Amino acid sequence: MAEIRIENVTKRFGDFVAVDDVTLTVEDQEFVVLLGPSGCGKTTLLRAVAGLGMADEGRICIGGKDVTYLPPRERNISMVFQSYAIFPHMKVYDNIAFGLKMNKVDKKEIETRVQEASELLHIEDMLDRYPSKMSGGQRQRVAVARAIAMQSHVLLMDEPLSNLDALLRLEMRAELKRLVKELKVTTIYVTHDQIEALSMGDRIAVMKDGVIRQVDLPTNVYDLPATQFIGGFIGNPPMNFMLGQVQRTNGKVTVNIGDFSLSPAEDMQPLLEPYDGKPIVIGIRAENMETLNKPADDALQVEVLVVEPLGSQNLLTVQIGDDIVKISTHPTFEIKPGMYVWLRFPADKIRWVDHDSGKVIYN
Repeated sequence: MAEIRIENVTKRFGDFVAVDDVTLTVEDQEFVVLLGPSGCGKTTLLRAVAGLGMADEGRICIGGKDVTYLPPRERNISMVFQSYAIFPHMKVYDNIAFGLKMNKVDKKEIETRVQEASELLHIEDMLDRYPSKMSGGQRQRVAVARAIAMQSHVLLMDEPLSNLDALLRLEMRAELKRLVKELKVTTIYVTHDQIEALSMGDRIAVMKDGVIRQVDLPTNVYDLPATQFIGGFIGNPPMNFMLGQVQRTNGKVTVNIGDFSLSPAEDMQPLLEPYDGKPIVIGIRAENMETLNKPADDALQVEVLVVEPLGSQNLLTVQIGDDIVKISTHPTFEIKPGMYVWLRFPADKIRWVDHDSGKVIYN
């Protein structure tokens, strides 16, 4: 049992609050991704869990044991760093075995664990090499193998794929996801790459300014963001946002974008009534707009500014009011810059955002 409980943890550097009263529970054998932009506090929080930077306030428990003030070696954790942190003067075997030797593990047990870890990472034929003779992807596999050879209850990973090229990242993402499931180890994974987060995590904890803003399943974080920041941070392209004006007429709420009116879904009508006469932000994903090549009464006419053929889709750029909007279309949809398209906004795909707070309005 290796549940991780982070309770009201705060970490300061002088007057700067890097982590602000964060509470998070990672269940036994769960894979949780800490996602956020650079400087949001995710690595600081991970280091507090690892014992590499003690929390100023709060408590951290691993497997029911309070480890808040314990050194890293007493927390039964393994860590994989962004910079690999493998020893260049040691061969692969000795790098993987290093932690085991420091813990005075029996020699035969070391041999068994090194062999098992190297086979899991497909580097068993490289044990006699020096890191300088290996690619970046292979060196990262050594770092992961060293971590799992320790057979710790908890695996902490700090942007382990960020130094790899795109193709290697794709390969290693799948390898790490398979590996963690196979080892059944409780994992916290830090990244600023939202594709990594969406594809790997059982749950995603999105951080901003030292605070966790949303913790949920990847599909919910993508489809049902808690705030405009999260919708705009996650997705490629990110969620579109447009400014609208709420109008209530004869008991019916509509939202105007210039001369065009949107009708919110029935379950949203009572929630939007208090916004009558006020601005509201309309959020919708690029793939959720219906694109037509001819006029329709319930569709908004827009001029196409840019067309980006991406193979599996064409990405169109248009301007609606003062807002730049991205639209995903099928690659067979024939369109050129300067031409017009007509957009429909399915009511169930629109996310309504409070203009002042940036919070998404849900029933």
